[in-house]
Amino acid sequence: MERHPDLANAADSLLLVIDPQEKLVRMIHNREEVVGNIVRLLKFASIFSLPVILTEHYPQGLGYTVEEVNRELSEYRPILKRVFSCFGVPEFEEAVKGSGRKRLLVCGIETHICVCQTVLDALHRGYLVQVVSDAVGTRRPEDHYAALSRMRDAGATVTTSEALIYEVTCRADGEEFKKVLDLVK
Repeated sequence: MERHPDLANAADSLLLVIDPQEKLVRMIHNREEVVGNIVRLLKFASIFSLPVILTEHYPQGLGYTVEEVNRELSEYRPILKRVFSCFGVPEFEEAVKGSGRKRLLVCGIETHICVCQTVLDALHRGYLVQVVSDAVGTRRPEDHYAALSRMRDAGATVTTSEALIYEVTCRADGEEFKKVLDLVK
């Protein structure tokens, strides 16, 4: 079955987890939901063998990846940065290119700073981008919603964690679907 090209699939996607760090997470509005959905997306990525790229912004000042997220990573190897857009770090751009994937599934912190700047740079480079609205967060809801609108206007697809999970799953049968059901219940 041929699918619409805007639909994500496991073969062309990677999960990008931007800066879910201790000191940042503490300040995020709706932090439990955001972190919970990042964890859910990491479990989902494991089911479908999606590559995962994790970043940390200046961990000496902002702390390291929160334990809930770190527990779900097969190995803890964040790409460290001091710039807001992840594309400002050559190691990051090499990791994305090296994955061979053309679609970035984006979650993390903060929606209007590192997430938005990374998404805009990804779109500029020709990547397809899906921003997971309930797995990105900010300190102020106004910044969150303005950034989601800006990214959508620039060409990113804004979705939710559950919608994305079902989109990639595509079928209501098989072992993957059974595992996915545990994530969405």
